[in-house]
Amino acid sequence: MTGIKFSSFKPHWLILALVLGGALILGLVLAWPERADASQPSSGSLAPGSAPQLTNADCLLCHSKPGFNVPLADGEKLPLTIDPTQYGASVHGSKNMSCTTCHVDITEFPHPKRTAESLREYAVQMRDTCKTCHNEQYQLTMDSVHQKAFESGNQQAPTCADCHNPHTQGRITDAKTGQILPAARLNIPQVCARCHNAIYNEYKESVHGAALIDANNTDVPTCIDCHGVHRIPNPTTPAFRINSPQICSKCHTDKALMSKYGISTDVLRTYVADFHGTTATLFQKLSPDQPTNTPVCFDCHGVHNITRVDDPVNGLQLKQNLLATCQKCHPNAGTNFPTAWMGHYIADPKRTPLVYYVQLFYKILIPLVLGGMVLFVASDVYRRLKDRRKGGSQA
Repeated sequence: MTGIKFSSFKPHWLILALVLGGALILGLVLAWPERADASQPSSGSLAPGSAPQLTNADCLLCHSKPGFNVPLADGEKLPLTIDPTQYGASVHGSKNMSCTTCHVDITEFPHPKRTAESLREYAVQMRDTCKTCHNEQYQLTMDSVHQKAFESGNQQAPTCADCHNPHTQGRITDAKTGQILPAARLNIPQVCARCHNAIYNEYKESVHGAALIDANNTDVPTCIDCHGVHRIPNPTTPAFRINSPQICSKCHTDKALMSKYGISTDVLRTYVADFHGTTATLFQKLSPDQPTNTPVCFDCHGVHNITRVDDPVNGLQLKQNLLATCQKCHPNAGTNFPTAWMGHYIADPKRTPLVYYVQLFYKILIPLVLGGMVLFVASDVYRRLKDRRKGGSQA
């Protein structure tokens, strides 16, 4: 076979072959699907104008970086780092909720221009986000003292995220019973302390706070037991004050709870029977919104700094402490003033023998008198009926 002579190829054919080959290679390159950059979210999900398809993995490519933040106009820095482990353990992360469920304006990269000029302004801009899923709780907050403070111009009034960090908030209530979980209950004072630190410092030293914070005893009342959860009323109003005995009685009339600590459940009954409680009850029924100087529970026992009644420094079982308490309303009260008032005690022959035996006397006398009257009236009616029958038979 005759060999091919390269000298037989003309130069223009060689040039044409090179041009066609280059065009073919360029066409293959252009037709090959573009590979997404591993350091950025997928281009298909971030295409401008397309439907949002961002996944949490897309967001965490940037937002899992430690120390990630952006400067705001006032010089503050908006932290943007999200710990994937903490978020995964949160109530939102455990339900596989997407970041864009809350951040609905994030549909592409780069993100829309941020308009907030401070951390507080950013928090206020996000305050209505929670109602998408938690509308019931959101509506309750609309009647709260926090919302009223916000509406009056207080931008520091707490919003949902001030109490519940959406990226780390764990489950608060039991999914089956709806009851608050012990771990969440123990954490409540620390949450409230973010704004009410001075009150927290009083509470943690009280008989209730010490038991909860130091001994992890969830039987004792914490902030929400007295103030509510989302619909928190203004505690400085006359209505809150006059209704406060009912708040205290929720625990102190619970026989099962009080029996664990040897505490009497007669405190409400003895208070209502006393002249202080009688007056408070009348105001509660007739004029609940009117101011009154009638003492209620916290006037004698304290508000957040409640101590044991046998506390050697402030306990009301000590006569000198009780006298000082009485003198808040009765400045001229003398040393023997407290002894004329039984307080929550039930009369007994040892502590208050005179009162005890007078009460015993009347407990016996009144039934005897009333019973004798009933017997007399009944016998008189019987005699009259009998005489009438006799008169009728003689006629």
